[in-house]
Order: sequence, then structure tokens, then C-alpha cells
Amino acid sequence: MDDELSRFAEYIQEEINKGFSHVAIEHAMNPRNVGRVDGENGFASYTGTCGDTMTISIRVSGGRIVEAMFYTDGCGASIASGSMVTELARGRTLEEAAGIDQTEVLDELGGLPEENEHCALLAATALHMAIETFVKSIERDKLL
Repeated sequence: MDDELSRFAEYIQEEINKGFSHVAIEHAMNPRNVGRVDGENGFASYTGTCGDTMTISIRVSGGRIVEAMFYTDGCGASIASGSMVTELARGRTLEEAAGIDQTEVLDELGGLPEENEHCALLAATALHMAIETFVKSIERDKLL
């Protein structure tokens, strides 16, 4: 009986992981940079077409993103995408980070199942919006 249960458990795990790379599973199960940056100077919250919401907060210094964190109420693919996009953004200039797109997130995750690819777009869009809030605050400060 124990052998049957073990085989069944393995089958269930294989079905759960179907279409997800090792990297995507690792980021979903052990996400990096969850929360909100202390001393953030850029923040955005974005709800995608699927209904998942992603928040990204960043701290920029010397024209580079020195810290980036996220939170999502979404699925494992959203968690993995948020984790990856914050890892990709850290250390990049604003211009470089603004170039992070859905394709780069998917590539770095080793892909996602087709029905979850929009999660990478959700994360990239939230990052772009956080960068935009930072840039607008700098422009606003120049006018004051």
C-alpha cells in the first residue's frame, strides 16, 4: 500500500509541475524579495486581466535600482514572475530596468505554461510603473 501511495504522490507532483521549469518552481516555492522596500522612492500596484495584483517597490540611488521588492495575491506563476523581475531589476540602471519585458522574465524563468505567460507581463508592467512613479517624482521635484 505504501508503494502505491508513493507512486500516486509522485504522479500528483509531476502533474502539478507540468510545464514549469525547475527555476520557475524554485522562485514560486522560495520567492526572493517579498514585501516592501524601506525608504522606497518608486512604487506601483497593477492588476492584470486575470485579476491578479502585483505591487513593486523600488529604491533608486545613483540612477540604479539598488533594491526591489514585490507582493502579489496571485498564483505560483505570478509569485515566480515577481520574484524574478525584482532579481533582474536589482543593480540595473533605470533605462536598463525599463527594458525588462515579458520575454526576458519568461526566458530567465525557463518559461511558463502558455496559460500562465501573462504573469510575466504582469510583473514587468508593475516594474515599469514603479520606475515611472520614481521618474515623475524626480521631475516634480525639479519643478518645485
